[in-house]
Amino acid sequence: MTYSILDTVGNTPVIELKKISAGIDGVSVFAKAEYFNPSGSVKDRAAKAMLLHGISTGQLNKDKIILDSTSGNTGVAYAMFGAILGYKVQLFMPSNASAERKKLIKAYGAEIIETNPMEGSDGAYKAVLEKANSEPDKYFFPNQYDNFENVRSHYESTGVELYEQCRPTHFVAGTGTSGTFTGTSKRLKDYDSSIQIALMQPNSPFHGLEGMKHMGATIKPKIFDESIADIRIEVKTEDAYRTARRLAAEEGIFVGVSSGANVYAALELAKTLPKGSRIATILCDNGYRYMTEPLWRDI
Repeated sequence: MTYSILDTVGNTPVIELKKISAGIDGVSVFAKAEYFNPSGSVKDRAAKAMLLHGISTGQLNKDKIILDSTSGNTGVAYAMFGAILGYKVQLFMPSNASAERKKLIKAYGAEIIETNPMEGSDGAYKAVLEKANSEPDKYFFPNQYDNFENVRSHYESTGVELYEQCRPTHFVAGTGTSGTFTGTSKRLKDYDSSIQIALMQPNSPFHGLEGMKHMGATIKPKIFDESIADIRIEVKTEDAYRTARRLAAEEGIFVGVSSGANVYAALELAKTLPKGSRIATILCDNGYRYMTEPLWRDI
């Protein structure tokens, strides 16, 4: 049997974080290693789902260019799938996105249009909306922030896999588009309504958790369902950095800052829980795409 890159998305492993949680008695912490996806991040799931849905409904054809805004990871996934499926890809992203992610996107043959770094992901989103609306016949605009295929991809895959792999009592995740958080949480709640959902957020609108949104100070994605959160945990950038570095040094897991933030939140939650609790979280991407960023540059 032969496979394409499309077939390798999902079915990522779950790793129990035994060393980093050693001081927390009786509570297990599990992390789903989404960096095993082919482009190196959790965003492969949503990008694949949105593009295949576009093709199946006729919204995406060979005459159209795939267009969206991104802070990096979804852009890498779009670029990879564009190369596989034979579509041109054009991406709006803040100019201060890491050099590694820009190089990955360009390596797959996609075009980058850089936007004002001071406006962050909201600025890129506003710019791409204007572009998509001005030439609708030229572009296929998945609009990852408002596309419910994003949520559905995690409801139908990530949540199913996670429940089967570790039967969590608690799930912790941050939000960018919120597809991972919303879709996975809804699936876990459908399996067992007693599973507690913890929403991780940066502790300030001005933060260094790349890919994560401070929802109180940004354009909220239409797919974001905050009502599903039972618990809310705020994380400082410095704590996320320190935890990502600990994951590398203690667990041999080399991931990005959003993964560090998720694990830090999971560990803080674990300290408050009774014995027998099982916390699951998401390792969003690998650390190689941040080598020139403060996370790794300053060590």
